Amino acid sequence: MSTPSSGVPFGANPELSGERVGPFVDLQTHTTASDGALSPTVVLEAAKAAELAAIAITDHDTVDGLPEAIEAGLRLGVRVVPGVELSTHFEGEEMHMLGLHMTDLEALSTALSAFRVGRVDRSEQMVAVLNRAGIPVTMEAVLKQAAGGAVGRPHIARAMVEGGWVSEFREAFDKWLGAGKLAYVAKEQFAVADAIALVHRAGGITVWAHPGELATLARTTRLAALGLDAVEVLHPSHPPYVQNKILNAINELHILPSGGSDWHGTTDGYRRLGGQQVPMEWLVRQEALVASRQTAAHESAGAHP
Repeated sequence: MSTPSSGVPFGANPELSGERVGPFVDLQTHTTASDGALSPTVVLEAAKAAELAAIAITDHDTVDGLPEAIEAGLRLGVRVVPGVELSTHFEGEEMHMLGLHMTDLEALSTALSAFRVGRVDRSEQMVAVLNRAGIPVTMEAVLKQAAGGAVGRPHIARAMVEGGWVSEFREAFDKWLGAGKLAYVAKEQFAVADAIALVHRAGGITVWAHPGELATLARTTRLAALGLDAVEVLHPSHPPYVQNKILNAINELHILPSGGSDWHGTTDGYRRLGGQQVPMEWLVRQEALVASRQTAAHESAGAHP
């Protein structure tokens, strides 16, 4: 078992082996800047009410919600970790990658603009399929649901519910928009190595989001060789045996743990803001890695003027 600079073994986490003790953080949340239901300010207000010390805003393919979130966090006394969620591909499968602790948001936003254009193109293709299948949902209705944020399948689903073509959000995915369903259109592939490089250039660390059973030691080893920094251990979809499996893998590879609720602002369902009780210690370890890289970069720049 590896040991971080704090002297606490990576596997010795109270939320996995006994009574959970705060303060807690939540390192995956979403706002109306992408497919969340609540504005960044309201998400921060909810974090304050949940007594969270910090949250990461990790909207899909955009950092546009961060300025508002950071301002609200300063006012409310909740730390905001700048983040993003990227859809990537690795070994023929889609993989979601979080970028956390980014410092160069302007450069990252410029790079992500192309992804947002791709999201609109994909949504248009799915709407066209739905129209041919007799569901007259429009792109105007979908974009209204997105309200200027990065458009995605949840916005199509909400437009379908509003139009009365499905009775609830989940039905839209189960019948039409989920992987393998009639209106599903795969995203343009973005290699995981490129995503890792993009986040590192922006000064952040990469986190494999909600990997579930896919987080075998062999696969995590291959990703670590590409520069993966952390794996999401705590996630609503991870039962205890999966959490322990991931911890064992990252302990052996000396990479970091992360965790979050993946909250999109809804009051129902199994995702609840702060519900994963992610320990502050995990955030401290991540920040230590970021700081060490910044120090190394400054020293390297000083040595090679």
